[in-house]
Amino acid sequence: MRFEVWAPQAAEEVVLRLDGGDVPMRRGPAGGGWWTAEAPAGDGSRYGFALDGGPVLPDPRSRRQPDGPDGLSAVVGPAAYERRVPWAGRPLSGAVLYELHVGTYTREGTLDAAAGHLAELTELGVTHVELMPLCPFPGTHGWGYEGVSLWAVHEPYGGPAALARFVDAAHAQGLGVVLDVVHNHLGPSGNHLPAFGPYFTKTHHTPWGAAVNLDAPGSDEVREFLLGSALAWLRDFGLDGLRLDAVHALADTRALTFLEELSSRVDSLAAETGRPLFLIAESDLCDPRTTTPRAAGGLGLHAQWNDDFHHALHTALTGESQGYYADFARAPLAALAKTLTRVFFHDGTYSSFRGRTHGRPVDRAHTPAHRFLGYAQTHDQVGNRAQGDRLSATLSPGLLACAAALVLTGPHTPMLFMGEEWGAGTPWQFFTDHRDPELAEAVRTGRRREFAAHGWAAEDIPDPQDPATRDRSCLDRAERGREPHARLLAWHRELIALRAAEPDLTDPDLAAVGVVFDEAERWLAFRRGDVEVAVNLSDVPRAVPLGGGPHTVLASWSPLGPPGADGVLHLPAACAVVLRGA
Repeated sequence: MRFEVWAPQAAEEVVLRLDGGDVPMRRGPAGGGWWTAEAPAGDGSRYGFALDGGPVLPDPRSRRQPDGPDGLSAVVGPAAYERRVPWAGRPLSGAVLYELHVGTYTREGTLDAAAGHLAELTELGVTHVELMPLCPFPGTHGWGYEGVSLWAVHEPYGGPAALARFVDAAHAQGLGVVLDVVHNHLGPSGNHLPAFGPYFTKTHHTPWGAAVNLDAPGSDEVREFLLGSALAWLRDFGLDGLRLDAVHALADTRALTFLEELSSRVDSLAAETGRPLFLIAESDLCDPRTTTPRAAGGLGLHAQWNDDFHHALHTALTGESQGYYADFARAPLAALAKTLTRVFFHDGTYSSFRGRTHGRPVDRAHTPAHRFLGYAQTHDQVGNRAQGDRLSATLSPGLLACAAALVLTGPHTPMLFMGEEWGAGTPWQFFTDHRDPELAEAVRTGRRREFAAHGWAAEDIPDPQDPATRDRSCLDRAERGREPHARLLAWHRELIALRAAEPDLTDPDLAAVGVVFDEAERWLAFRRGDVEVAVNLSDVPRAVPLGGGPHTVLASWSPLGPPGADGVLHLPAACAVVLRGA
């Protein structure tokens, strides 16, 4: 077997430690900091690299870390990547995504345990499972955004073979699989990349310290490291797409940016494999160039999360106005109407949270609606609250039903956060499992200090290091059979089935969406082709003028008839309805 490692930091030698023995490595014939060696090895062989007589370190491109990020790497044989289920892929257009955290989707917290519940998602009607990050991190439990081995799968989740089994199981159920990947930083513990080469640069400052090196000297190989990792998930494991974490934090001044290069490589791989593959960005920029095709001067990513829609919906439902909700809370239904029709609320408008104008308008005539994801809840918007409380902690089932209607029948590609479909009563809190006592204490005190600035007492902030914090965040499936959860689950199934059955609900034409609302009376209605959706967010019945012509009720949270001859719909409090108009 050939072993290769990019280690320009090594001045004199690199030694391969393989199954307890040492094998000297030689410089690659092309130079550039590469070292190579050949030695007998097989699946499970343990190995690492020692530079200039230093400690043995794991392979930066390790496919498996059986003992965690600080342990030796392990060879993964080709059998781990064998796919046994024929799969032609599922495109993003027409999709309904389901965000899932492996460590809390089940009590067991493994990929195999999660795979045992995939039939529930097929019955729900979603099309793709979006897995939160799987790269190894210290300890057992965590969100996954502090991963440090970007080619490997967290061993407590089951390692690479378990991911292959999960993907096969999902494809067998007709579900695509999307993986959340983090390129903008690595975790604070277990990151050995700086010992090998200039993976980071102080040219740019980020919230996590030195930036990942995308444009400074040595960045060619760093970019190839990240590009190779991304393509490996899609090629070797057969995944259908990637969600790219916080792309606005990728500091890159090159003419050809990393994101353009990544989108080009993914498009080429899709053509090669004959499967639709896609990239979904998380971006704070409100910049349509993120998803504009490369030929038209954009980055060429295929979709992006739309937090503006979330913020407008959240303020309309809850009345919260702190922090970044302030701009949306001034007139939440107007903000919601704008995001339903024009995508971004901040499209060149003043953002009080940022203290400046922000964003750029979307060209609705040439941008399909499915390029933007809409959601009422995500891991960020729940887990980054002080107590990790979901909307179900404070909203009535009727308002949760309204949120579902706006997400699942709206123009955006819908996404649900695990458990949302039944109004899960469990929180989803911030939890870590750092083994370094100093780092653990820093995370604990930092979390409490952050929320103390917003008036929270330290004792009211869950301790991220307490195992009970993770345990509280695990879903309770027994809720699915109890009211009001069972009714909410049935409502989500009904709406997703309607989205699949009614072509108007997957129409990509943003300019064709029409919205009317009454800010004071707290009702909103929108039309997509012949389908009309109305929600009453107030606590009293409202008369909603939909206009003349016959209407047929397709789905309603509370029993009600169609509008009368005057076109007025009498909508109960906290109620949503989907109708077919003339």
